Amino acid sequence: MSDWGAGRSGEGATGEDGRAPGGKTRFEDIYDRPDPRAYFRRLAPLEYEIPQQAQAAFRRAAAERDGGTVLDLCCSYGINAALLNHDVTLAELYARYTDPAVSALTAAELAVHDKEFYASRRRADAVPVIGLDVAGSALRYARGVGLLDDAYAENLEGDALPSPRLRAAMSDVGLITLTGGGSYLTRRTFAALLAWAGRPLRVSAFVLRTVSYGPIADCLAEHGLRTVVDRSRTYPQRLFTDAAEQRFAVEAVRALGADPAGREEAGRFHTVLYESTPEG
Repeated sequence: MSDWGAGRSGEGATGEDGRAPGGKTRFEDIYDRPDPRAYFRRLAPLEYEIPQQAQAAFRRAAAERDGGTVLDLCCSYGINAALLNHDVTLAELYARYTDPAVSALTAAELAVHDKEFYASRRRADAVPVIGLDVAGSALRYARGVGLLDDAYAENLEGDALPSPRLRAAMSDVGLITLTGGGSYLTRRTFAALLAWAGRPLRVSAFVLRTVSYGPIADCLAEHGLRTVVDRSRTYPQRLFTDAAEQRFAVEAVRALGADPAGREEAGRFHTVLYESTPEG
């Protein structure tokens, strides 16, 4: 485990929003539906697994936090909250939402079934989780079936400040989690949120090796958080969609000074875990 800055390079690397065709595949059409069926159908063949990979670290961070709420960034349909607070695995969710019988349900019918399903699987050690995402429909689903205690459809990447409601919620956030947004978010979102923090908090972020976390770690340091990372341990995210996406990933990882052998060269995106805690 080392400070994030050791051996860093390529901080000018462009995020996904600025990449030309042939970069990382985007899936905008599945992220803001009334329910997560399309999400799971699309990602199942790609063996998308980072939410499951992250759970041990998230449970540990939640147990070690100084009280307060968990804020899941880029939370979409509340998958991280589902795994964190319920006795369910990602494999079970894939099976559930790709089941032909479930495909026949309306979104409203599925919501009723899902609310009952998650209530029956609720863990005794469940923690309060709120979510931030730009996908309003996905947030309504997650809130409606009980995965999120509250949800905020806001984009903090521009000049917008958090809404009064989100500012109030930040006063009780003790842990921020991230699995799917490291390629999209910048320090702007973190700065906007941390300005309203009301208690000591931690950040646990799984970030693709194709992008630099440096600017975000710098922002966290400005707010009194020290970030550490073990670059020798990686966590697979998903299979590549095609050869062009793999070439992009291999080149991006090399540009940041890392070695893609046995990881991206073997056919999958990989992430590393950055953990930030209050100095001292």
